[in-house]
Amino acid sequence: HTSSDRDWSSDVCSSDLNRVARAGLWSKKVSFVYRSLDAEKMSQAAADLVGTHDFSSFRAAGCQAPHATREVRRIDVRRDGEFVIVEIEANAFLQHMVRNVVGTLIEVGDGRQSCGFVRQVLNARNRAFAGITAPPDGLYLIAVTYPRRFGIDTGVEHIDLPQLIR
Repeated sequence: HTSSDRDWSSDVCSSDLNRVARAGLWSKKVSFVYRSLDAEKMSQAAADLVGTHDFSSFRAAGCQAPHATREVRRIDVRRDGEFVIVEIEANAFLQHMVRNVVGTLIEVGDGRQSCGFVRQVLNARNRAFAGITAPPDGLYLIAVTYPRRFGIDTGVEHIDLPQLIR
Protein backbone atom coordinates (compact mmCIF):
# COMPACT_ATOMS: atom_id res chain seq x y z
CA HIS A 1 0.00 0.00 0.00
CA THR A 2 1.14 3.50 -0.69
CA SER A 3 0.93 6.26 1.89
CA SER A 4 -2.07 7.70 0.03
CA ASP A 5 -3.99 4.46 0.73
CA ARG A 6 -4.15 5.54 4.38
CA ASP A 7 -6.41 8.43 3.35
CA TRP A 8 -9.16 6.10 2.15
CA SER A 9 -11.46 4.38 4.59
CA SER A 10 -14.87 2.84 4.91
CA ASP A 11 -16.86 2.38 8.08
CA VAL A 12 -19.31 -0.51 8.26
CA CYS A 13 -21.59 -1.38 11.15
CA SER A 14 -23.43 -4.58 12.01
CA SER A 15 -26.31 -4.50 14.46
CA ASP A 16 -27.44 -7.69 16.18
CA LEU A 17 -30.59 -7.93 18.29
CA ASN A 18 -29.58 -10.13 21.23
CA ARG A 19 -32.55 -11.55 23.10
CA VAL A 20 -34.56 -14.74 23.41
CA ALA A 21 -37.46 -13.82 21.10
CA ARG A 22 -37.39 -12.29 17.64
CA ALA A 23 -38.97 -8.87 17.22
CA GLY A 24 -41.23 -8.51 14.18
CA LEU A 25 -40.67 -4.76 13.93
CA TRP A 26 -36.91 -5.31 13.54
CA SER A 27 -37.27 -7.81 10.69
CA LYS A 28 -34.64 -7.12 7.98
CA LYS A 29 -33.23 -4.17 9.98
CA VAL A 30 -31.03 -6.17 12.35
CA SER A 31 -29.82 -9.74 12.57
CA PHE A 32 -31.09 -11.85 15.43
CA VAL A 33 -28.99 -13.82 17.94
CA TYR A 34 -30.92 -15.70 20.61
CA ARG A 35 -27.91 -16.88 22.65
CA SER A 36 -26.66 -14.39 25.23
CA LEU A 37 -23.64 -12.47 23.89
CA ASP A 38 -20.76 -11.13 25.98
CA ALA A 39 -19.89 -7.92 24.11
CA GLU A 40 -16.78 -7.39 26.27
CA LYS A 41 -15.34 -10.78 25.24
CA MET A 42 -16.20 -10.02 21.63
CA SER A 43 -14.41 -6.68 21.91
CA GLN A 44 -11.30 -8.29 23.39
CA ALA A 45 -11.21 -10.88 20.60
CA ALA A 46 -11.82 -8.25 17.92
CA ALA A 47 -8.70 -6.33 18.97
CA ASP A 48 -6.59 -9.02 17.25
CA LEU A 49 -8.00 -7.88 13.90
CA VAL A 50 -6.72 -4.31 14.15
CA GLY A 51 -3.74 -3.65 11.89
CA THR A 52 -2.66 -4.85 8.47
CA HIS A 53 -3.32 -8.56 7.99
CA ASP A 54 -4.15 -11.19 5.43
CA PHE A 55 -7.92 -11.65 5.89
CA SER A 56 -8.22 -14.78 3.71
CA SER A 57 -10.09 -16.56 6.51
CA PHE A 58 -12.81 -13.91 6.36
CA ARG A 59 -13.37 -13.63 2.59
CA ALA A 60 -16.15 -15.23 0.57
CA ALA A 61 -15.29 -18.22 -1.62
CA GLY A 62 -16.22 -16.18 -4.68
CA CYS A 63 -14.28 -13.06 -3.68
CA GLN A 64 -12.49 -11.64 -6.71
CA ALA A 65 -10.10 -9.29 -4.90
CA PRO A 66 -6.52 -9.90 -6.10
CA HIS A 67 -5.25 -10.16 -2.52
CA ALA A 68 -6.69 -10.39 0.97
CA THR A 69 -4.44 -7.89 2.75
CA ARG A 70 -6.51 -5.19 4.41
CA GLU A 71 -5.86 -2.63 7.12
CA VAL A 72 -8.47 -2.60 9.88
CA ARG A 73 -8.01 0.75 11.58
CA ARG A 74 -10.66 0.37 14.22
CA ILE A 75 -13.10 -2.25 15.41
CA ASP A 76 -15.53 -1.47 18.20
CA VAL A 77 -17.91 -3.94 19.79
CA ARG A 78 -20.40 -2.56 22.27
CA ARG A 79 -23.76 -3.34 23.80
CA ASP A 80 -26.61 -0.85 23.63
CA GLY A 81 -29.52 -2.42 25.52
CA GLU A 82 -30.61 -5.46 23.52
CA PHE A 83 -28.29 -4.60 20.64
CA VAL A 84 -24.70 -5.66 20.11
CA ILE A 85 -23.06 -3.24 17.68
CA VAL A 86 -19.91 -4.16 15.74
CA GLU A 87 -18.34 -1.23 13.90
CA ILE A 88 -15.32 -1.75 11.65
CA GLU A 89 -13.26 0.90 9.88
CA ALA A 90 -10.82 -0.32 7.24
CA ASN A 91 -9.03 0.82 4.10
CA ALA A 92 -11.11 -1.72 2.14
CA PHE A 93 -13.28 -4.78 2.69
CA LEU A 94 -13.33 -8.18 1.04
CA GLN A 95 -16.59 -9.76 -0.08
CA HIS A 96 -18.45 -10.89 3.07
CA MET A 97 -15.51 -9.86 5.27
CA VAL A 98 -17.60 -7.98 7.82
CA ARG A 99 -20.28 -10.67 7.91
CA ASN A 100 -17.64 -13.37 8.46
CA VAL A 101 -15.90 -11.34 11.17
CA VAL A 102 -19.22 -10.81 12.95
CA GLY A 103 -20.12 -14.51 12.65
CA THR A 104 -16.76 -15.42 14.19
CA LEU A 105 -17.15 -12.85 16.98
CA ILE A 106 -20.62 -14.22 17.78
CA GLU A 107 -19.04 -17.62 18.47
CA VAL A 108 -16.74 -15.91 20.98
CA GLY A 109 -19.54 -13.84 22.48
CA ASP A 110 -21.85 -16.81 23.05
CA GLY A 111 -19.08 -18.85 24.68
CA ARG A 112 -18.60 -21.48 21.99
CA GLN A 113 -15.06 -20.18 21.38
CA SER A 114 -12.39 -18.42 23.44
CA CYS A 115 -11.03 -14.92 22.81
CA GLY A 116 -7.95 -16.47 21.18
CA PHE A 117 -10.13 -18.05 18.48
CA VAL A 118 -10.15 -14.90 16.34
CA ARG A 119 -6.33 -14.79 16.25
CA GLN A 120 -6.25 -18.51 15.33
CA VAL A 121 -8.73 -17.95 12.49
CA LEU A 122 -6.79 -14.93 11.21
CA ASN A 123 -3.50 -16.87 11.24
CA ALA A 124 -5.07 -19.90 9.50
CA ARG A 125 -5.75 -17.87 6.33
CA ASN A 126 -8.44 -20.41 5.51
CA ARG A 127 -12.18 -19.65 5.43
CA ALA A 128 -13.00 -23.13 6.78
CA PHE A 129 -11.63 -22.12 10.20
CA ALA A 130 -13.86 -19.06 10.69
CA GLY A 131 -17.36 -18.82 12.10
CA ILE A 132 -20.56 -18.64 10.11
CA THR A 133 -21.35 -15.86 7.67
CA ALA A 134 -23.64 -13.57 9.65
CA PRO A 135 -26.84 -12.58 7.85
CA PRO A 136 -26.85 -9.29 5.93
CA ASP A 137 -29.74 -7.93 8.01
CA GLY A 138 -28.36 -5.15 10.18
CA LEU A 139 -25.29 -4.51 8.02
CA TYR A 140 -24.90 -0.81 7.22
CA LEU A 141 -22.27 1.20 5.38
CA ILE A 142 -22.13 4.31 7.53
CA ALA A 143 -19.25 6.32 6.09
CA VAL A 144 -16.70 6.51 3.29
CA THR A 145 -13.72 8.84 3.64
CA TYR A 146 -11.77 10.07 0.60
CA PRO A 147 -8.29 11.60 0.40
CA ARG A 148 -8.36 15.38 0.91
CA ARG A 149 -6.83 15.98 -2.52
CA PHE A 150 -10.18 15.00 -4.10
CA GLY A 151 -12.03 17.75 -2.23
CA ILE A 152 -14.89 15.42 -1.28
CA ASP A 153 -16.26 16.21 2.16
CA THR A 154 -18.76 13.54 3.13
CA GLY A 155 -19.86 15.60 6.13
CA VAL A 156 -20.49 12.38 8.01
CA GLU A 157 -20.03 12.44 11.74
CA HIS A 158 -20.48 9.46 14.03
CA ILE A 159 -23.86 7.82 13.49
CA ASP A 160 -25.74 6.37 16.44
CA LEU A 161 -27.06 3.28 14.67
CA PRO A 162 -29.58 2.15 17.31
CA GLN A 163 -31.18 5.61 17.19
CA LEU A 164 -31.09 5.66 13.40
CA ILE A 165 -33.01 2.39 12.94
CA ARG A 166 -35.51 2.84 15.76
